[in-house]
This record gives sequence, structure tokens and C-alpha cells, in this order.
Amino acid sequence: MNSPWISSYPEGVSPTISTDGYASLVDLLEQACKRYGPRAAVQSFGAHLTYTKLEQEAACFAKWLQSLGLDPGARVALMLPNVLAYPVALFGTLKAGCVVVNVNPLCTPRELGAQLRDSGASVIVVFESVADTLEQVTDCDALLHRVIVAPGDMLGALKSVVINFGARHLKKLGPKKPMPGAWPWRFVLRLGRDLSWQAPDIAMDDLAALQYTGGTTGTPRAAMLTHRNLVSNVLQVQAVAQPALGDLLPRPLTMLTALPLYHVFAMTVCGLYALHAGMKSVLVINPRDRASLLYAWRKDPPHVFPGVNTLFNALLNEAQFETLDFQSLRLAFGGGMAIQQAVAQRWVGVTGRPLIEGYGLSETSPVVTANPTNAQAYSGSIGLPLPSTEVRIVDEQGAFVETGERGEIAVRGPQVMRGYWNAPHDTTAAFTPDGFLRTGDIGYMTAQGYVFLVDRKKDLIVVSGFNVYPSEVEAVVSSHPGVLECAVVGVPDAASGEAVKLFVVPLDPQLNEESVHEWCARELSRYKCPRAIEFRAELPKSNVGKILRRDLRS
Repeated sequence: MNSPWISSYPEGVSPTISTDGYASLVDLLEQACKRYGPRAAVQSFGAHLTYTKLEQEAACFAKWLQSLGLDPGARVALMLPNVLAYPVALFGTLKAGCVVVNVNPLCTPRELGAQLRDSGASVIVVFESVADTLEQVTDCDALLHRVIVAPGDMLGALKSVVINFGARHLKKLGPKKPMPGAWPWRFVLRLGRDLSWQAPDIAMDDLAALQYTGGTTGTPRAAMLTHRNLVSNVLQVQAVAQPALGDLLPRPLTMLTALPLYHVFAMTVCGLYALHAGMKSVLVINPRDRASLLYAWRKDPPHVFPGVNTLFNALLNEAQFETLDFQSLRLAFGGGMAIQQAVAQRWVGVTGRPLIEGYGLSETSPVVTANPTNAQAYSGSIGLPLPSTEVRIVDEQGAFVETGERGEIAVRGPQVMRGYWNAPHDTTAAFTPDGFLRTGDIGYMTAQGYVFLVDRKKDLIVVSGFNVYPSEVEAVVSSHPGVLECAVVGVPDAASGEAVKLFVVPLDPQLNEESVHEWCARELSRYKCPRAIEFRAELPKSNVGKILRRDLRS
């Protein structure tokens, strides 16, 4: 097919990448640990793990997993924020030949149970402060082992005591009661040190991760990402980052990781790519804690700072942000949601560096396109297809549209998922006969190969970079005994990009907003909960009775 974007690549960016130097994602990470051994790999609360130490601790966890007698490809759920245990658990799970299942620590018992049952996870590594959520989950017969990570784990003896005391007794973030039969994280690693090890056979096309997403259908499904998918995307990101960082490497660089590592964008860019490139990833456990984020930046001025529009905007509205040191900053990379022009203009005015926007999906590991990283200004485009990536704009029948015309963005490349877990019909529907993933997003391509995103998936709501699917929220609200009908749409929001608005037709005339808000808070993560509720006597419908969300949006 015609690939006009290649001629727009900056000098030195190859049109293709090769994974021939790696046998698996594990091999890629092991090579990095050998290459950068004494360097700091990840850092949290001032404590760090070197590349050598990271591999040693990951090996301990892998040996413990192997001692459980799990089947090859067993799923291991990681329900962790940005703490040192996350990269260790991620690497160790992969080394053991198991599959990572990333879980948002803020999810509700209903959401967690659905993911655990669907994935068939045998093991879960859960953060202590959200262990009570796991305790409320039932009917997960495959879940045999639970590992509890404390906030101070891996920070050193003294700092661990201080951090754990503060979290448990001052901030009241500890579990309400002990979890019988659960393994403490530090004990698991200690056991692993004395266990024998038999390296499993891991191939590039083996499954590496299940990343839950709404997919192109809006129904939550897990994208099956292989070792090849993730290795490919790491190398693709490396290729496009070259114009911005090439003259600095191989010296050690710092990446400030405020995005949650359980999100695919952060897992690949802040986790896997940063390790492959020999960077130090400074972990921020809560990006909403602006004081901690500013402190981390001041203490370790970053060379690379990935984020989403809402995070960039929030920092620009912090009085202390302008006082930070931006001399080291080479690449501020935005994804997860559209970068607003006003935010991009303010960012370059304050930092002297433009925001480089990219685009991707969980189904594509995730990066599909990115603007040249040596760009000097905001373009409004989501960029050029990555090396070894084909993007085409198609009509409803899958035929090419003319340059500049709007259509559905379709993607083919080595980073595109194998399919959806336990969902063959959804997988078939998501791909064209010649292997292009139909993203459901509407856009157009210029003659120079730049892609512009016109609209998100028809009904998808993006809150601070996280996908909210109306059908899930509607299912929860509809289960309220006082609700007759409901519909959910996204509305513009200055703080989060979009917010959830709920329309309700009450069955009980006494139904009020407070009751609905409380119902949603019990069943949905906070970012999925409606920001606004409007009661109506009826909802607009088509001639076949389908609720017309587009009429509600307008």
C-alpha cells in the first residue's frame, strides 16, 4: 500500500524495525539488565533498584511462581499503583512464563471480580490499601494465591517502617482486617531466593499480557498482547524517540513516571521502553498529589515526561510549576486523550519544549502514531504511523477513502494484538479480512502521511485518559430499583477533558440525585461515576426503540 508518511520521517528514523535480536520480552529485559547493571532502574520515595537488583528480585518472584506448579501461560493479576513492587512483579511474572493481567487498584469489587473470573487468574498481587476490595470478591475459583504488597516494601528497613506507619495509622490506608492465607510480598521474595529454577521456554508469539479495554465494541474485553507485540512497540517507540534523545544516549536519562503503570501507555513507555533504554524511572504513586509530583520533578529533573492532557493542564495551573528546572527536559510525550491546543501552547511557553502527541489503543500495545519528536510546535495531528506500521482510512465497507477524507482509522503492524481473550466473535468483528484492526475512531490522513483524529469511538467517553463505556455505567444504574431507563453521554469538562453525564427516567417518583450517586459509587470506579445527573420524563429513541445518545449529546 502507499505509505506517504515514510517521506515525512525525521532523518535517522528507519521505516521498519526488526525484533530479530530478541527471543522474547523477557530476553529484551534481561539484556537491558545485563547492559546497565549498576545503574538505577526504578526509584520510589528516594529508594531505588539497580538493573542488577531488579533482575535478582524479579527472579525471586519468578521462582516462587514456578514453585506453585502453575500451568504454562497462567495468569497473574497485578493490582498495584506505581511502587517498586510493580516492575519486579511484572518482570518476574514474564520470567516465569506467566501472563500479566493489569488491574486498576481503584476498581470496585464488581469490576475486579469480573476481570478475575474472565482472565482465570491463579495469582493476584494486590496493594495493601485496596486489599479490602479483593476480600469482597466471590466466585473466583481459579484464584488460589494472594500476595499483599505494603507501601513501604522494598524501600529499605528504616524507610519501610516510616512509610508503612504513615500509610496505616496516619492516612488510615491499611486494610480493615487481615487477609487469611495471603502471602506478604517480602516473604515471597525471601522464599524465592532459596528455590531452584528451571527457565521456561518462552516464544515471541506467546501471550505476555491481558490488557482490559472496551475494545471496538464497547464491551469490556482483554486485549491479548504477545511478547512480539510488546517488544515491537518498545523498539518502535525507541525509533521515534531517537531525534529527541539520540544525542543523549547511552548516558543515563531520567523518566518521570506519573502515569499509572497498570495503564498500557505507561506500562510500555514508562516501564518497558525506559528499561530497554537504560533510563531511571522515577515513580510517582499518586499523580493527583501535586506536591509530591512537583517534589519528584525538583529532586530529579526529567529528560522524558509522558502524560495526558489533564495532567499537563493541572501542572500548568500549579503556581510552583514555573519554578522548576526544565533544562533537562527533552521529550514531553502526550497520549491517552487528545492534547488541547491551549494546553500545548501554554506548555511550550513555560517549559520551552513542545508537547509531542501520539495515538494508540490497548489493542496496539499501545502506540500507533506519533509526531516527530524533534518537532518545535503543536500541529493538532496525532502524528505519523510508527515504523513497520500501516495506517489506512476506510469507509464502512473497508475501502480506502481519498486523501483528506474522513473515515475509520485502521491499523496493521507487529504491535497489533492477537485478538480478544475469550471473545472470538469480537475478534473477528475487530479485524478486516486482510488483518487491519478497525479502531472505531474517525480521522483523516494528509498527503504527507499525518493522521488527524476527528472523533473518538461513537459513544466512548475519555475521562483523564481513561476509557468509560456508557453501556457499563448504564447497566449499573439500570439495576437501581428506582430507575426505569437511563442513558450516559460524555460532556466537555475543563479538568478531565470529558465527564460522564447521566440521564435518568425514574420509576420511583422519590428517586433523587443523592441516591443515584451513592449507588454508582458502590459499583463503579470514581472516574466512571456520573458528574451530572438529569432527570427526564422520557428519552429520545429511534423507530426501533434504541435510545439516541447523539440527541442527548446535542
